[in-house]
Amino acid sequence: MAPLTIDTKLKLNSGYEIPQLGFGVYQTPPSDTKRCVTEALNAGYLHVDSAAYYQNEAACAEAIRSFGRDKVFFTSKILPGSLNYDSVISQVDRMLKETNLGYLDLVLIHSPHGGSANRKAAWKALVECVETGKIRSIGVSNYGVHHLDELEKHIVELEEERGCKGKGGVISVGQWEIHPWVARNDIVEWCAKRNIAAEAYCPLVQGKRWGEPVLKKLAEKYGKSEAQILIRWSLQKGLVPLPKSVTTERIKSNAEVFDFELTPEEIAELQTDEYSPISWDPNVEPLER
Repeated sequence: MAPLTIDTKLKLNSGYEIPQLGFGVYQTPPSDTKRCVTEALNAGYLHVDSAAYYQNEAACAEAIRSFGRDKVFFTSKILPGSLNYDSVISQVDRMLKETNLGYLDLVLIHSPHGGSANRKAAWKALVECVETGKIRSIGVSNYGVHHLDELEKHIVELEEERGCKGKGGVISVGQWEIHPWVARNDIVEWCAKRNIAAEAYCPLVQGKRWGEPVLKKLAEKYGKSEAQILIRWSLQKGLVPLPKSVTTERIKSNAEVFDFELTPEEIAELQTDEYSPISWDPNVEPLER
């Protein structure tokens, strides 16, 4: 396996590639987003993760256009609780208009809330947006395994309804809160079997685990910050971590994780059996919701 670099990319089921290290902008004020994204791009990130809910897509895009649109992988997400065909089509059109990027690299369904019929309708809308060139790759966020199994059934149903294999779309990416205190092995394994890239939001656990003995030990051993150890853990697990920061120094240091390597034993030692999410957790919601 080739050594990881800041330019490492994963091949998606859509045929496109996604840079493995991403930059998240959740809760980044729109007024500060352009600066943060510009600093991230200058630090080497080539992947920016936003969402309709964040209300900073346009500011992200402004920085991306200035840097070079085709150099950067840009993600947005459908608003939670707005899953129906017409809403998704309308949201994608709004994203394209407000960002002026020409196309969206990736659009995810932000959460499974809305019920089975609406999840299927939302997915169909995304598939059609891929077919018309508005979006290159599609996926989901915060889906539990039961939601993922249902989506596979919906894909088969859409193929039958639309009269052709492949017309149900392909899942390229899934996004979840993943870190050593909520590793989501079941979901990660589900994705790995299908070559679906698993993205990790909250990879730094919002700093709430600083000082954990194993984490602190590894940081001291490698002369790195605890944040850098956690990002490296994600990368070596094959995940796509999405660290975020509004601090210039941290934006830069979070990308400086390619000059050391954790051992397989250290990766295993850092992971725990805890299930301790620090963010919302729609993964456990029933299919009916």
